Parts: sequence; C-alpha cells; structure tokens
Amino acid sequence: MTCRRTAALALLLAAAITIAPSVFAYQASTIPTSHLINPDELAKLLASPKAEKPLLIHVGFHVLYLQGHIPGSEYIGPASDANALEKLRARVQSLARNKFIVIYCGCCPWDHCPNLKPADDALRALGFTNVKALYIPNNIATDWREKGYPTAKGE
Repeated sequence: MTCRRTAALALLLAAAITIAPSVFAYQASTIPTSHLINPDELAKLLASPKAEKPLLIHVGFHVLYLQGHIPGSEYIGPASDANALEKLRARVQSLARNKFIVIYCGCCPWDHCPNLKPADDALRALGFTNVKALYIPNNIATDWREKGYPTAKGE
C-alpha cells in the first residue's frame, strides 16, 4: 500500500470515528430503558380514572399528528428542529419539574427516530425528572392505532 493510500485510509477512518457518535447521538435507541413507557402501559394509564395523567407531547411531524394522535396530546413539532425544541422549552417552562410528561413521535422505526432523543435531552436539561418516551418500535400506525388504542384525528 502506498503512503498516499495509507494516509487517505487513515483520514477516512478518523472521519468515521468522529462522525459516527454524532450520527447516533440523536437516535431514540440511546434513551435509557428506564426513561421509556410502552404503548400498552400508556393506554392503561390513560384509561384509568385514578391514575395521574401525563402531559402528552407529540414531537414528530405534523402529518403524523393529523393522521392520528393520542387524544389530549399537544403538537410541538419535530424535535430534530431547533424551532420545535424552543417551542417545547417554552411550553414546559412554567411547569413543576416533577410533572409527568410523555413524549412521542412514531415517524419511523425506533432506532431511526431523530425526534425523541433531542426532546428527552431538552426536558432533562431543564430539570424535568418524570419524563417518559413512548417506545414505538415500528411506527405510530402499527404500534398504536392498529392495536386499537385511543386515537384522535386532525388538530
């Protein structure tokens, strides 16, 4: 192998090592399991008259919210966007830091979702201690709507 090829390969490897962590840093799969809630758990909680109801925040794309969202949830916008993150911060700013909050998206398979990790990070950076991300392995249609869980359409 020539010196030029070796140098190019070393540069490519260094770039991959540098970029890879930032690519995965915003994936939902990096949210700790203790910060998750499953769809069946959330559906039972919402149906229980005695359970504390969380603030439900949709941090995905508007078209998904319009097609079918969890009743009572608020649309904030895709948390991969700085404007939506600022809107999220403004929405929760006056709340008690122990407020029960559930964030969800459902745009794509869990390990590809670009919206949940930034929302979770933002809420925790503000000091919120009772935040759960709704674990949707495939997408909102498959893992919520098609299972018959409560759904509202439109705004």
